[in-house]
Amino acid sequence: MFELFKAECLRFRTLALALAGLHLVVLAFLTRVVDLAQQPLVVHWSIGGCHLAIGLLAGLYQMGTYRKANVWMTLLHRPMPPRRVAIAIMLASVAALAVVVAIPILLVALWQDTMTSRVVDSRHWLLALSGLQLATIGYLAGVQGMLGGARRALAALPFLMLLPMASATGPGMLALQALCVLCLAAVVLASFQPDLDAPPSHPLAEAIVAMPLLIGVSLLLVLAAFGAEFAWIAEGSHPNNTATPPRGGHNEVEKADAPTRMHLALEGSRHPDAPLLREQIALSDTLGIPSQLRRLPQRHELANVAPMEFDDRAQGVRWVFSHDDMRFHGWRLNDRSAVGMLGVGASQAAFAAPAVPVGPAPGGAEGDVLLLSGHTAYQYASDERRIHARIRLPEGEHVVGVGMLGETLGVIGDRALYLYDAREAAEHRDAMTPRLRVPIPGTYRDIYHLDIIELVDGHLFVFSNTYNAYTQDGAAPVQYVLRAHDDGRIETIAARRLGYDYPAVFRYRSFVISPVLHAVRDRALRLLAPPLPLETTTPAPIPRAMWWLAVVLSVLAGLGGWWRTRRLGLTPARRRAWIAACTLFGPPALGALWLMHRPNDRVPGQDDASARPVH
Repeated sequence: MFELFKAECLRFRTLALALAGLHLVVLAFLTRVVDLAQQPLVVHWSIGGCHLAIGLLAGLYQMGTYRKANVWMTLLHRPMPPRRVAIAIMLASVAALAVVVAIPILLVALWQDTMTSRVVDSRHWLLALSGLQLATIGYLAGVQGMLGGARRALAALPFLMLLPMASATGPGMLALQALCVLCLAAVVLASFQPDLDAPPSHPLAEAIVAMPLLIGVSLLLVLAAFGAEFAWIAEGSHPNNTATPPRGGHNEVEKADAPTRMHLALEGSRHPDAPLLREQIALSDTLGIPSQLRRLPQRHELANVAPMEFDDRAQGVRWVFSHDDMRFHGWRLNDRSAVGMLGVGASQAAFAAPAVPVGPAPGGAEGDVLLLSGHTAYQYASDERRIHARIRLPEGEHVVGVGMLGETLGVIGDRALYLYDAREAAEHRDAMTPRLRVPIPGTYRDIYHLDIIELVDGHLFVFSNTYNAYTQDGAAPVQYVLRAHDDGRIETIAARRLGYDYPAVFRYRSFVISPVLHAVRDRALRLLAPPLPLETTTPAPIPRAMWWLAVVLSVLAGLGGWWRTRRLGLTPARRRAWIAACTLFGPPALGALWLMHRPNDRVPGQDDASARPVH
């Protein structure tokens, strides 16, 4: 086994060293231009996608050369089991990928850590492991694509689509990537057999390949639904491309301007003040609080969901946040020399959560910067070079946006809105006390638009909770109108329910295809993920008609499995298992059965007479 491993390493050593050198040159060039460690998530996704593509091409090339009939026979004609042969050549490829992907990343991180003043956290060193695991996932997907052929290559699709959609971060994401590597390796080992065109011989091996295969079929059906939507758009009746949005639906609200949205929210309201409020809306300027965070940063996450640095032009210093000591590290913009660390207050204390600079501090002097960190908003004072805690929400809430509402400072948290006296922001730098708290109707994630106007006595808030209303994960679309009086009273003026612009079959297409796989998908996307308060929502109840449609499709899939297995030479146990899988998982399992077995496939464990297709 070791000799085969060594031979495979020698086979690809020249190519691996050449690609490693090219990778190192590209990273070195980029890190001279920008700080790669502080780039946003989209940049790290792009680099990770390149690592995945390198692994995918390696797997396709390596196993493509071995899949030729005579070469395949020579490879397996060795005094050791086929699975040991597979392990040897796969480990050799992983070693080559480590040279190509991981070592250049480690060298660049070492240079940046020892030769520059830039911040290099422990999470940045782990990017080498993440890149290697992504390349390995791509490699195993390419191998499975060659071993399984066109019919069983789809088994790799769920692992490729899980990672960019998963909620896990930092060590959780590394563990999720490792889990994908192990699962894909098991699929490859189950497919690694002398007769590549035949289904896996052992029942356990067949189950290992069949499970991701049927998930891949379900994903393919969902993607086909997107193709149908493109045809819908081309036909011209899609709700998003009609000349006028459907009346009374959430699209009408989302496409309207702020005054129109506020008028729509009061439509049909029987509140005695509704006519007066309509007049106030027509005469007033519409205000809003910017939502500066749509996702909370997590400590030790591998990439930044938002920039973690800001420039103090007056002082000529760039401050970069470090996840290791939870403080900002500074270096001069002119000579890039280090200038020390910056924490909270005079004691330079560590932040309780990652701090995100989001722009100028409202009410602050020129050069002051607003920093959001957990339930606290901080102000960086340029003249003092010090950070002050200005806004503290109750424990368990999170600041996601701060903005001026005329003479009032508005703060939006994930549970409520807070109003502060703007004069406090300009007169001192101590923590401010809110004068009004307005609970958010629904959840923060549901809010698509928040419109505000000032009244003679207080403020009028219109929440348009239509976010994701076109999907099965969104809450029921509603517009809420709340009035906040200066004396602290909060009253609900209206709660206008909106119609759905998309039919239920479109919204619940993933659920209808397979309720069980839909639940599995939701669990998988949240696997190893930290609590995500900004992602919390209350989806609308699934219509009963969609439940019945899902049941009908599952029953039809079970009948299809029964009919299909009659044409295959399966053992009774395998036949019962496939019929049960088709009934439980619905059409995706029937599609997987169709891809796994053909009527002329010989099934191990049966003689030729029993394996003859039944017509």
